[in-house]
Amino acid sequence: MEPRLNSEDLQRAAKDHLWMHFTEMAAYNDAEVPVIARGEGEYVYDDHGNRYLDGLSGLFVSQVGHGRTEIADAIAEQARELAYFPIWTYAHPRAVELADRLAGLAPGDLNRVFFTGSGSEAVESAWKLARQYFKAVGEPTRHKVISRNIAYHGTSLGALSITGLQAIKSPFEPLVPSTIQVPNTNHYRAPVHGDDVEAFGRWAADQIEEAILQNDPATIAAVYVEPVQNSGGCFPPPPGYLQRVREICDQYGVLMVSDEVICAFGRLGEYFGATKYDYLPDMITFAKGATSGYVPLGGVIAREGLMEPFQREGEAFLHGITFAGHPVAAAAALANLDLFESEGLLDNVRTNGPVFRATLEKLLDLPIVGDVRGDGFFYGIELVRDKETKETFSAEESKTLLKGFISSALFQAGLICRADDRGEPVIQLSPPLTCGPEHFDEIERILRKVLTEAWSKL
Repeated sequence: MEPRLNSEDLQRAAKDHLWMHFTEMAAYNDAEVPVIARGEGEYVYDDHGNRYLDGLSGLFVSQVGHGRTEIADAIAEQARELAYFPIWTYAHPRAVELADRLAGLAPGDLNRVFFTGSGSEAVESAWKLARQYFKAVGEPTRHKVISRNIAYHGTSLGALSITGLQAIKSPFEPLVPSTIQVPNTNHYRAPVHGDDVEAFGRWAADQIEEAILQNDPATIAAVYVEPVQNSGGCFPPPPGYLQRVREICDQYGVLMVSDEVICAFGRLGEYFGATKYDYLPDMITFAKGATSGYVPLGGVIAREGLMEPFQREGEAFLHGITFAGHPVAAAAALANLDLFESEGLLDNVRTNGPVFRATLEKLLDLPIVGDVRGDGFFYGIELVRDKETKETFSAEESKTLLKGFISSALFQAGLICRADDRGEPVIQLSPPLTCGPEHFDEIERILRKVLTEAWSKL
């Protein structure tokens, strides 16, 4: 489909009318707004025809790549058959079929699917479910949530309250009360047990127990964890960490929520991170890769026991979203999962994940690269001023380095990824699950050139 406006008119309209998300709009006062016009496979193209390797899958979303006619055709067919109907009181075939399929893919007895329209809505829905569940079973004082420092869980007020990034919370305070932050699993900057990753993991998990005890166990409803924490630069769980968190939650009667808005649907080589790391949460939140971004869709998958109070006569979970379980979105998700199976995408990540890591680890010979961490097709590269001491950059240096040079230089070199300073300065990579060694080599080659130049500018 050709743009309705030419490039010049697109720039004018974008600057005059489009309010971009998490964007310093002033940055485009004297610069072009990047306009991505189309996608094909692992690449996207701007309105000038320049090609870019989509090293972030849009925003951790485009698992099967761009331009997949299989999903587009499923969307069109569904729109012709039934474009919209809610799942308030009613059901429609695609929502039923998708719920059934997700229940079959989820671990253990996580087989009740509550659809939402986004990841933030999924995170907030899980909190609301936990709060109403505990009231229904006679524990009305349980309302607090524990999450990890720097962790990002969404932007709606409830999800933002759970988020552990103060800088993006302060403008909207006061937020929803009753949230508590504990240390994350960044072993590269471990405050204790830096030479023993398992001991560090045990310590980090035990901080959750300490927070439960300090804040009255009878008031704690849930603990939120990501299998691999996104914000801060892809923190994998130390061995045994998630199992210990599960033990702590069981000991104190707290629900464990696995926020897999990013990690689910193949990002780590399994449909769910809980399967990858062998733990059984009480709820999984998902979105992004469920449809590979072709249509927005999210949700919560809950264990059977959480449904029990709501099956009593006269009871209902008093929460709903107009577009949740949208027929077109559900059809897109089903077609997306068909591609996962027919093209063996989980196997591709399992096979090529170690190759991706090894290729990125070549960058450790650069003086600016301190750490390469992550799993599957989900990696962060932490940048440092001094590799020996792990000295980081000042806030001003980080801003100048990431926003002033690296982000634009990588884009100009043909790579879309994320240069992020939430925590220490990192570059994040999350390519489509269809990628292989040739794409990894392209990523490494561009990163090497730009990071070498960045170091020379310091």
